[in-house]
Amino acid sequence: MRESPAYHVPVLLKESIEGLQIRPDGIYVDATFGGGGHSKMILERLSGEGHLYGFDQDKDAEENRFSDPRFTFVRSNFRYLSNFMDWYGVKEIDGLLADLGVSSHHFDDESRGFSFRHEGDLDMRMNNRAGIDAAEILHTFSEEDLADIFYYYGELRNSRAIVKAIVAAREQKEIRTTQEFSDILKPFFSREKEKKQLAQAFQALRITVNKETDALKKLLIQATALLKPGGRLVVISYHSLEDRLVKNFFKAGNFEGIVEKDFYGNIKTPFQAIHTKVIVPQVEEIERNPRSGSAKLRIIEMKPRNETSLSGTNK
Repeated sequence: MRESPAYHVPVLLKESIEGLQIRPDGIYVDATFGGGGHSKMILERLSGEGHLYGFDQDKDAEENRFSDPRFTFVRSNFRYLSNFMDWYGVKEIDGLLADLGVSSHHFDDESRGFSFRHEGDLDMRMNNRAGIDAAEILHTFSEEDLADIFYYYGELRNSRAIVKAIVAAREQKEIRTTQEFSDILKPFFSREKEKKQLAQAFQALRITVNKETDALKKLLIQATALLKPGGRLVVISYHSLEDRLVKNFFKAGNFEGIVEKDFYGNIKTPFQAIHTKVIVPQVEEIERNPRSGSAKLRIIEMKPRNETSLSGTNK
């Protein structure tokens, strides 16, 4: 087996693998295979009876797959988890790990258009075989929809002013590159906050291109339906929007965080929290890998199915 450190440095590796509480003969899913860092550690803990399914929609990630009878690479978005588990005849799993961060490979590949730091086509598709790219969104979405994208997904308070400039620019010529997009944005950001706010704007567009919020919701619902009692769900998130979804779902079984309580005041949820506080990288890890700085790790375990059931979950 081989992994690609250059593709992506796995974040919170020790903490997330320990959080899975791996059984040697268990069935596991790495929903975000990437460079294979987390998957390699899972495989090292599996016996010949165990199996790991690694999901990734990016063709570049497929080059990192392992030649191991205990491993199956699935070239797909994790939103189709249930479909592929059914295809492979898997009815239950012992654990699933999802590292929701964008791989270092994507940020560093100029041709993908994920970063304002590199000149390249404004694409941002994780799967460049399908869907519309970032440039098309900038040119076809309404002014109101674009303003919502940058406000909700980028948390930019001046989103309406930004979008007015985008609309004015697109009427003159196509916005096709990361540099052209950045040049439109920069006048709205102070020098002190420019890099952070450029990153927020690019993040907002990337989330929209890849429909990341919808995919995450589908993954969480399908994962909890597949998990055995006692099975673990381990999720690493990197920005407040996705972490809020994960936090609410783990706490209440729904994405709004609406809590239902039983007669004794206990929260009705199908999950048992493993840690009372979110897990974040240590200083040493952040120094080695600055991109890990915003990571948050949450872990839950499925309760026995007759103890409680999902209620109020978006389906």
